Amino acid sequence: MEILQYAKTQITALLVLVYVGILYIIEGERLNKVTKKSNCNPLYSALYIVSEIAVLFDGITACTVNFLDTVPRTVNLMLHLGMFLSYELYVILLFLYWLSVTVGLKKHKWIYILPGAASAMLTVLFMPRVEFMEGRYTNYSMGTAVYICFGAAAVYCLLTAAIIIINHRYIPKRKKINIYTSIVFIVGVMTVQLIFPESLVTCVAIVMATLSIYLNMENPSILELEHYHREMVMGFATLVENKDDSTGGHIKRSSAYACLIAEKLRNDERYKNIITRDFLNNMDQSAPMHDIGKIGIPDAVLQKPGKLTDEEFATMKQHPVIGGKIIKDTFGHLYNDDYESMAFQVARYHHEKWNGKGYPDGLSGVDIPLCARIMAVADVFDAVSAKRCYRDAMPLEQCYDIIQKGRGKDFDPDIVDIFMANKDKVEEIYRSENMI
Repeated sequence: MEILQYAKTQITALLVLVYVGILYIIEGERLNKVTKKSNCNPLYSALYIVSEIAVLFDGITACTVNFLDTVPRTVNLMLHLGMFLSYELYVILLFLYWLSVTVGLKKHKWIYILPGAASAMLTVLFMPRVEFMEGRYTNYSMGTAVYICFGAAAVYCLLTAAIIIINHRYIPKRKKINIYTSIVFIVGVMTVQLIFPESLVTCVAIVMATLSIYLNMENPSILELEHYHREMVMGFATLVENKDDSTGGHIKRSSAYACLIAEKLRNDERYKNIITRDFLNNMDQSAPMHDIGKIGIPDAVLQKPGKLTDEEFATMKQHPVIGGKIIKDTFGHLYNDDYESMAFQVARYHHEKWNGKGYPDGLSGVDIPLCARIMAVADVFDAVSAKRCYRDAMPLEQCYDIIQKGRGKDFDPDIVDIFMANKDKVEEIYRSENMI
């Protein structure tokens, strides 16, 4: 037991990680049963496993470095190499995770790994020069390899901060605060370790970063609440849609079309930093709410089998205004500003036209929020391709023709091009048994 006194911090850190892992597995299994699908984030799982390995190596080396007469130098060097390499791998995975939840992992992912790979090679190269120093309370290691490992962590922290600053308009405030706090904490711990090398507190940074991600982004309990929220939104939207003599299929199909457009548009260089993972998540939850304002339209107007009079059409044109107000009054207290903003924009502006001849505000071009421009194409396509109380469904080719003719007039040209280029995916949604 005497040997373990040198690894008290690492043992505590390891126990915290084990506790987090148990919660993640147990609560994750419950979430999988609720959602009927796997919700495991492979990147976070890899990050967690590497964090355990890194802290374990840290604890072992904290012990062996104090028994230099018993443990051969070669063994000590190999154990320290395992610790340094696992720390460097952890930093790479942490950087990739932060990117994935903010701006997303784009093409050429190998570029992100280059600094860490270079650091690892240099660590191996300079490992023989590591010296084991005698301290007042404990021994510790020093040398170029140590500074290289810490330097890699600093580089990735700076890269993350720079990317977030550049794309700050598209990243939720909650995530920015969480990541900035983690960066400050990691840099602070590294500084303490370098100034007071006997402290051996590097593992604390790993535990705090891993724990912070679990509590704020990967906690299955929070994800379960988000699932119930989506179910509630879809159920509410379906009830509203039923007033329009619909089965609710319009909501599912139009939402699926909107998400398809957003995902494909993300591949365009002009939109890659705008359509982030959060944009896609918010689109998925906001699209079903686009016609929520119809709850305030009289049934006699909604369900009229014939053509609307000018007065009736004027009444119908109020549903985007009503919808926007409902979103503001209902979702304004959810403390998710980005979701509330998109839900409002989709509900209020999905009938605006590219040429400015839409309603209710007569917006035109890029003044119309991107999410609403996407919803406009999805909504119109499903409206003409599905059976309504006042007419039968139109043939698909005729529906495509309507969208194509609206290019640059009713709809954003880029969105039309993306939609038309993915007819196969569109028709998969159209024919899906779950959507009809």
